Amino acid sequence: MIKMKKNNPVNQSILDLFSEETISGVAYKNKALKRAIINHLDKMEQSTITDLTQAMNISVPKTTSLVNELINDGLVRDSGKIGSKGGRRASLYSLVAESAFFIGVDVKHYHVNIGLLDFRKNMVMEEMHVPYLLANTQESLDQLIQIIQDFISKLPAATSNILALCLNLSGRVNSESGYSYSYFHFQEEPLSATLEKITGIRTYLENDSRAMAYGEFHRGIVSSEKNVLYVNLDYGIGLGIMIDGKIYRGKSGFAGEFGHIPLFTNELICHCGKKGCLETEASGQALVRLFKEKIKQGSGSTLLTHHQLPVPLLLSDIIQATHKEDVLCIELLADIGEKIGRGLSVLINIFNPELVILGGMLAETGEYIRLPVRSALNKYSLNLVNNDTQLLMSRLTEKAGVTGGCLIARDKLLSVQP
Repeated sequence: MIKMKKNNPVNQSILDLFSEETISGVAYKNKALKRAIINHLDKMEQSTITDLTQAMNISVPKTTSLVNELINDGLVRDSGKIGSKGGRRASLYSLVAESAFFIGVDVKHYHVNIGLLDFRKNMVMEEMHVPYLLANTQESLDQLIQIIQDFISKLPAATSNILALCLNLSGRVNSESGYSYSYFHFQEEPLSATLEKITGIRTYLENDSRAMAYGEFHRGIVSSEKNVLYVNLDYGIGLGIMIDGKIYRGKSGFAGEFGHIPLFTNELICHCGKKGCLETEASGQALVRLFKEKIKQGSGSTLLTHHQLPVPLLLSDIIQATHKEDVLCIELLADIGEKIGRGLSVLINIFNPELVILGGMLAETGEYIRLPVRSALNKYSLNLVNNDTQLLMSRLTEKAGVTGGCLIARDKLLSVQP
């Protein structure tokens, strides 16, 4: 396995503040109060000592002392005076954006998206579509680690305070234990622990669809809605569930396996080992298979060059052809969209969500996929339930996962419920 140089010289006082090391007494109380102050400033953006005192329910001298320590650590700054009609004007305090950073790594089948978020949740650097082939092999894991290493090595010196990293993977991921059961389950220790040893950075794991849902919820198309379903239409079909504004993961961390609802009575073996899963007939992988079958049967397509298809034929090829009004691609998408909508009608009848978001690669086809999904929802779901549910396309599109990964890394470290 690749050994990465632990080039992460984080300010020790900042590390101590966010460490999970057990302490007691006054030190523990002060640490808890400092983190509470940071979370309050994160929520309010700016606050005075008086505001913080009331929020923390502690004395003014104690609040002032803790804020000064956070200023010395470089996490908080005096942002100027608040307006006042008379008397001494109070200082406003806020988080220092450049004091700490967080990395999100969103792993796709044929590429990786990776980004860097600062302490005030600004995305300061992104690398999209880094070539990569996801496979359940040690070589694929080594390549992924190399991509992360290369990204970190290119960061400016001013961004050395990297506090946490979140890696998004498809399939079954237990974000609490740090285990991935679909990819890279080679050792007894959690994958998160393996990566943490190599990078020297606190590492979390998350399912890619849940990370995309979290990114879209906080930075995308969601406005005031709290109960949201995010459908990740990629080579497979994933689901991110947000209930009352929080990710729902289920008891074992595997909630959202929407693609494995046994909706069909076919003999197609899904990669999960079962038959009849939604993914076997309505996923990106199914679209590629169905497209090839139609070509063999004599159908025409703009993707044919001298009667030959691209090798390998990728889902992105079909998406691009759809935008060029390829009739075969449009027809197949309409059929797949109808099946996705049929499956979604089950979820809408169960969850009664305020909003369903279509994201992932297939969502890049826009109305070609949304309209048949909407038509099927009208046909199969209960009218009273369906009428209360909006169906929208992802606003963040390809950036939903990397955004969500960065935010999850940050919020987990700050103990804000992601």
